Amino acid sequence: MAGVEANNTSALREFVSVFGNELAEVGSVEDFNFCHYHLPQGGIRVDGYWFDEEEGILSLFIADYDSRDELASLSQTELDIIFKRIENFFEKSGKKRLCPKLEVTSDEYHLSRLIEKKLAAFVKVNLFLLSERALSERVKKLEVGSICGKPIYYHVWDISRLYRQNLSRGRKEPLELDFIEMFGQGIPCLRANFDTDSHESYLAVIPGQVLSKLYEKYDSRLLEQNVRTFLQARGNVNKGIRATILNEPSMFFAYNNGITATAQNVEVNDTKDGFVITHIRDLQIVNGGQTTASLFHAQRKDKASLEQIFVQMKLSVIDPQKSEEIVPKISEYANTQNRVNAADFFANSPFHLRMEGFSRRILAPARPDSPRETKWFYERARGQYAEAQSKFTDAEKRKFQALSPKKQLFTKEDLAKYENVWDEHPKHVSKGRQKNFAQYAARIGKEWETSKDTFNEQYYKRAVARAILFRKTEFIVSSQPWYRPGGSIRSYIVYYSLACLGELAKRHNKVIPFMTVWNQQEVPPVLQNAIAVCASFINDHVEQPVDSLPRDSEWFKKDSCWTTLTNDLSSLAANQEESFWKNLVSRDEENYQKREAAKVQNIDDGIAAQKRVVSIPPARWKQLLAELAARKLLSEKEIGILTVATQIPLKIPTDKQSVVLLEILEKAKNEGIVVAGME
Repeated sequence: MAGVEANNTSALREFVSVFGNELAEVGSVEDFNFCHYHLPQGGIRVDGYWFDEEEGILSLFIADYDSRDELASLSQTELDIIFKRIENFFEKSGKKRLCPKLEVTSDEYHLSRLIEKKLAAFVKVNLFLLSERALSERVKKLEVGSICGKPIYYHVWDISRLYRQNLSRGRKEPLELDFIEMFGQGIPCLRANFDTDSHESYLAVIPGQVLSKLYEKYDSRLLEQNVRTFLQARGNVNKGIRATILNEPSMFFAYNNGITATAQNVEVNDTKDGFVITHIRDLQIVNGGQTTASLFHAQRKDKASLEQIFVQMKLSVIDPQKSEEIVPKISEYANTQNRVNAADFFANSPFHLRMEGFSRRILAPARPDSPRETKWFYERARGQYAEAQSKFTDAEKRKFQALSPKKQLFTKEDLAKYENVWDEHPKHVSKGRQKNFAQYAARIGKEWETSKDTFNEQYYKRAVARAILFRKTEFIVSSQPWYRPGGSIRSYIVYYSLACLGELAKRHNKVIPFMTVWNQQEVPPVLQNAIAVCASFINDHVEQPVDSLPRDSEWFKKDSCWTTLTNDLSSLAANQEESFWKNLVSRDEENYQKREAAKVQNIDDGIAAQKRVVSIPPARWKQLLAELAARKLLSEKEIGILTVATQIPLKIPTDKQSVVLLEILEKAKNEGIVVAGME
């Protein structure tokens, strides 16, 4: 970013956004709002924030950014000075000294007032320093502090750490847990693997206080991605677990199933009292997130004592090279009591694979200003876009990027945002990418189980159209005369503008013409005008004070926000141009298109199943028939269909029979029956 002035808010916003997006990706924060305020004479500064009301965690960001031309070092002294500025913002806000001095319509006022109002509810405060410099090697440790009676945790993300994280292609930076240093003793354990070099396994008993402390310090970074998503969907505190903690702590070990965890490396000492775990690299809880979070919240909110509580832990050491393959399986099998769980929505789930397949195959129509068709690149696993080009020559890269331009890249979290704005309550999108993705995962997981064929080419094209609408709305909002550059409210106005647009159409039994947007690869002027009207409508409501105070970003996360807006939709409808209503699509036409697309997808699924079935030699089907029949695991219908498969190529199973055959294959796999060549 050399050559950009340090006081350039747009450049600063971009700098903070790069770090903020990375922190959200690895689970260090849920999301972030840009909020730049600097008072040099008061030694006060803040550049962003996020408040997780359910967890009671406030995260504040401060940037060390001066558009330096060369990589410089960040010393402990400079570290202390920078952190002091954001500490001052928090302390003065908490003590009600700052808010009265700020402009009531400004983002910093909203943040300062949030701290003032919610101070008692904060469980902890995370301070993130985001630096374009490299942290000095002399800085060894950041101590936990306390301000206004709240524990303060310090985090430094320098340019080197950001680079390392990007190189890891989205894998979280591993946690290094030294139990001797942190707690003065190791964790007693038993080795659970003998005479095998394939992997290490341990059974351990971990004190409840230790587990709670780990969650307090690292929170969602301890939880494997599936568990983190599942917790977001279900809520963090289990009433049954809480009741045991409060009323029968001595029985917790007997009642609770414990936790299942993985690690990259474990150090174990052989003592006179047996084995103890002294160090764990990258501890990830793949089952037991409810237990872990409930222990922490019971101790914090209920002041419960955890002295009598112990938790059993099954710990598997997984090779980092195989973690993406093995960890999701452990997570899935450990959570089998939940029919639709987060494992169903992992990157390699059938839904994501189907969306990826569409994105690699379907060409989007050429835009009016472009000579060629292009593709939208769906990144179901982070880093796929870069990985796809990693072995290309420069000429091949240019060709790839012309066909799949980076501006047309979108991720799982992006898809959840584009879809939920229209199909869910907009408060979910306002609560941050992880909570929103959890909501989307829960909904799509259920729909996938009952109607896979609804996720077809039309669904994909509609999703891309929604992406185009979303990104255009961001531009439209930023172009309005009332918009405050750098404001944190923009994203919320975008969410609710689109949600209100969809609600207007719905109340007239119409839908937005998404296929028109897909075919044109841009938003028609009539829709752009309608979006601008919606954005002004939302902004007018934001500027209407409540109890003599302006609305802030937290308002958008509440049911009352949507209720207020939808109660006033008649005034919004009155301001829309007649051309908007004429361009809407009837609900009947939309339903007809969906039914036809589902039929095509059903046929495609059958053809794909048939192709897979005939690729397997008939002798394999004959062997599978014998294995399953011997165990009496087949119905008469299944025996008949399997018999057809044993006669390939003399007889070819139909597409519907092929679908059943693949279901039989899955049944066999679940029974532990694996026939060579049918994996």
